[in-house]
Amino acid sequence: MGSQHSTSARRPSYKRKKDDREDVLDEREQEEAIAQFPYVEFTGRDSITCLTCQGTGYIPTEQVNELVALIPHSDQRLRPQRTKQYVLLSVLLCLLASGLVVFFLFPHSVLVDDDGIRVVKVTFNKQDSLVILAIKATLKIRNSNFYSVAVTSLSSQVQYMNTVVGSYVTTNSSLIPPRSEQLVNFTVQAEMGGPYSYVYFFCTLPDIQAHNIVIFMRTSVKMSYMGHVTQSSLETHHYVDCGANSTAV
Repeated sequence: MGSQHSTSARRPSYKRKKDDREDVLDEREQEEAIAQFPYVEFTGRDSITCLTCQGTGYIPTEQVNELVALIPHSDQRLRPQRTKQYVLLSVLLCLLASGLVVFFLFPHSVLVDDDGIRVVKVTFNKQDSLVILAIKATLKIRNSNFYSVAVTSLSSQVQYMNTVVGSYVTTNSSLIPPRSEQLVNFTVQAEMGGPYSYVYFFCTLPDIQAHNIVIFMRTSVKMSYMGHVTQSSLETHHYVDCGANSTAV
């Protein structure tokens, strides 16, 4: 009886080992069978097949830097922080830069003012009853721009009783520094005789202390800056003492 009991006990254990061995074989066969089929992604209506995997289930190493990863739209990386603040700051900086460019480069006005005249020399020609005035005039030019302004030409006429008795023209260019003012001097010669010979007798009267006559001056200044050409004109009346600093010839 003892031998029969031991034999019956061995049979279940042997059968258990055999079943385990068959299970292992079945699993290996399933793995080998799966390995023979390429990677297939089963997609539904709301998904698409991975085009970059090429049916292998993985991305080749040599194509890592060439392929673009698909990131879900809800991913936080697609939602940069403080986007509105950055956009608003960029817009403000652009507006500030544009405003500064316009402020510094937009042409401002260049003011030309009369700074007075003075007679440098008076010459009397007794034979022709002629009075010759050498008049020194001064202009004050104020440059409000942030760049230099070039004075390209200056012309002036002296009139007495609506008749031109003297003129001056120059094309010598002078430069006015930015944000500054500069005095420009020029001398114009006026001759009064012929129909105005009475001026000679008036200016040579010894009984009169001040020999003032009125002259009219029309001055024109052309300026250029930043490709922009402008012209300023002045029309002024002046009293001139034709009896001072006189010389007879």
